[in-house]
Amino acid sequence: MAEGEVLARGPVATGVDVAAVFAASYRRLVVQLYGVTGNAGEAEDLVQEAFVRAYAAGARFRRVDNPEAWLRVTAINLHRTRWRKMRNFARIKDRITGPPDLPGLEEHWEVVDALRRLPENLRVVLVLHYLADRQVHQIAEELGVAEGTVKSRLSRGRDALAAELGQEERS
Repeated sequence: MAEGEVLARGPVATGVDVAAVFAASYRRLVVQLYGVTGNAGEAEDLVQEAFVRAYAAGARFRRVDNPEAWLRVTAINLHRTRWRKMRNFARIKDRITGPPDLPGLEEHWEVVDALRRLPENLRVVLVLHYLADRQVHQIAEELGVAEGTVKSRLSRGRDALAAELGQEERS
């Protein structure tokens, strides 16, 4: 084995070990990306995504001369892509969103707030059934569950929503 070469663990037999590069470079890369983004959480996300891509690249990543530089460039490119998407969305946001003042919307805040407190599986079924006007069989097909499961979740969801809203449970 050549000097400086690290044997890989897992599916890789030779070359750069992603885990070793992670241990040696992660903190340094996060600090560098923090300088680029100004947001520690975003920096961590970008560096983690770069490592995911390095692992997925397999042999291509194992052959790079400077793994840390490869990861840094990948993370910066990811940041540029995210920034570009956010910028483009900001340009069209006003055209695709509804008016901010919707008459009667305030009447629904309590229901929406109560829905947010429900478990996701119940909330999704209630929203699909009542807000998206989907039938039980359609919901079952979309979620990949049995119709009986949808009916059960609808029933439990109604009860939970009633309890959240402080109403009497259905009889």
